[in-house]
Amino acid sequence: MNILQNAIDGRKVASSSRRRAAVYNPATGEQIAEVPLSTAAEVDAAVAAAKKAAASWGAMPPLKRIQPMFRFRELLQRHADEIARKISEEHGKTHADAKGELSRGIDVVDFACGIPHLLKGEFSRNVGPEIDSWSDRQPLGVVAGITPFNFPAMVPMWMYPVAIACGNAFVLKPSERDPSTSMLVWDLFQEAGFPAGVLNVVHGDREAVDAILDHPDIKAVSFVGSTPVAEHVYTRGSASGKRVQALGGAKNHMIVMPDADIDQAADALMGAGFGSAGERCMAISVAVPVGEKTGDMLVEALAPRIRTLKVGPATDPQSEMGPVITAEAKQRIEGLIGRGVSEGAELVVDGRGLKLQGYENGYFLGGTLFDRVRKDMTIYKTEIFGPVLCVVRAERFDDAADLINGHEYGNGTAIFTRDGDAARAFADQIEVGMVGINVPIPVPVAYHSFGGWKRSLFGDHSIYGPEGVRFYTRLKTVTARWPNGIRAGAQFHFPSLK
Repeated sequence: MNILQNAIDGRKVASSSRRRAAVYNPATGEQIAEVPLSTAAEVDAAVAAAKKAAASWGAMPPLKRIQPMFRFRELLQRHADEIARKISEEHGKTHADAKGELSRGIDVVDFACGIPHLLKGEFSRNVGPEIDSWSDRQPLGVVAGITPFNFPAMVPMWMYPVAIACGNAFVLKPSERDPSTSMLVWDLFQEAGFPAGVLNVVHGDREAVDAILDHPDIKAVSFVGSTPVAEHVYTRGSASGKRVQALGGAKNHMIVMPDADIDQAADALMGAGFGSAGERCMAISVAVPVGEKTGDMLVEALAPRIRTLKVGPATDPQSEMGPVITAEAKQRIEGLIGRGVSEGAELVVDGRGLKLQGYENGYFLGGTLFDRVRKDMTIYKTEIFGPVLCVVRAERFDDAADLINGHEYGNGTAIFTRDGDAARAFADQIEVGMVGINVPIPVPVAYHSFGGWKRSLFGDHSIYGPEGVRFYTRLKTVTARWPNGIRAGAQFHFPSLK
């Protein structure tokens, strides 16, 4: 059995912690690895290594800093199949989905390779008599990331390539549920030629998280996960003087207008709702057809697609959806399905009780479809984070928009329509951070930034892209004067540039 180690100061280090967590293959239910739940002292060691590395790394010319980033990008592409297989083994998502995740992570590495352009600042000559002024974006020093299980390659890459290209050193605390991907990628990072201590990996649970949040030498923390934990990370990290960007939960709606192509909308909902077994913060979990006729047509189109959804292990190339991450997650989702039934929602397709020959101990669920869900129901209010799609019918466009704006989450949303007026009104009026128009999963490309509104994001900065550069650097403005021999004497009033 593989026993994972931490990665500190350029080498693998066995943890001294007596606490361990089992890592399972979700398709078989078998334990395949063991991960240490590291101590605060081990977090401290990783931070010390990062702090030592940050001094010289941050002083290095940006063009020199990105040279190993180009090599890292090439290594990620060369080993894409190997990384995807590791993601599938510990997470359960299909091989194609795992490769897609990695591809979006590599996009951020691409962006990081061009960061010197965004660090150059601005210059103004002669803002006053013989006075010039310029701005500069400088690294913070040591920064950290705490990442979730659902994207073990992509979400860390939303963080550390940008932070490191900006001149910082990084401490990563990946999910203990599927930690091996981070170690595989760390090996490639070292092979690319980065100095020891620039990227460190410490495994753990809340003890490690709180040690990161409390550590005085960590200047900023990035987090992606559930809203309760995001709020804890933001509150505790901010209280200790850190910058914090904490991305939380979601309940993403897709409005289907009467003029929409129903087959196109249904296909979009299948991928957005059931891809990665619904374990995405950008998954569409609520379809909002406008009008009874639209609702009837949409449910009629969805039901047979969901019933024939090919569920299986990642090793089967025909699989369209894999298992959920843990037995506990499966049990929780099944409980919420039962709650939906007891609260009066119409269960059109029931994904419970699915058994696959040869994988009877796997954490598999079929796709589930509820119709006539109300906004007071638990399955509407809760982020289920599983393969469950709820249909909430609306009489008018305004009712559908009010439904979305009234929800506590504001991560992503979409509308399917041929009406430009409706699409424009939706984009302008909806209180959600990421909007798709005939695009079901509107995850921004790497040179824009990802972030929701309301209780989907705590902090002032979205993640990666230009917002990531701002988050991982601080602005310094210099005003300089070089008098040509004229001495003006002391001035005791507030300086004027006139």
